[in-house]
Amino acid sequence: MNVKDIMSSNVIVCSPQATISSTAQLLKKENISGVPVVDEGKVVGIVSEVDLLKLLNIPEHGGLWLPSPFEIIEIPIRELISWEDTKKMLSDVGSKPISDIMEKDVFTVGPESSVEDASRSMSRHKINRLPVVDNGELVGLITRGDIIRGLAGI
Repeated sequence: MNVKDIMSSNVIVCSPQATISSTAQLLKKENISGVPVVDEGKVVGIVSEVDLLKLLNIPEHGGLWLPSPFEIIEIPIRELISWEDTKKMLSDVGSKPISDIMEKDVFTVGPESSVEDASRSMSRHKINRLPVVDNGELVGLITRGDIIRGLAGI
């Protein structure tokens, strides 16, 4: 089985100029965990939820304060810091371009590559998705989920 047999052809992407905030909103809206960053049809990076979460830069002995659905209980994560500090931390990063945090060393695969090769590459590099590139242009995306569905015959 080849990558082209199970890849997604309608790939959701973002541009390098997209803001971190708009990219996070895109991930949420589309219910996906990462996107290729594309400039003029070429993959120039990739960004995932993990990259976004790293931005919070929670100190080892710090934490975020989140209001609880119960008025009397507050949920500290690690140690309590102020809600204002938390909001500031989140808003400070949102207007920056996604190119500031995207992974620039992108592993790709060709449409004629075997699913086994794609799976090995994902495992070796500890990644969940591979852009599918043909003649330098993005033509699809293959995820671990696509591979599982392909193996299951779904």
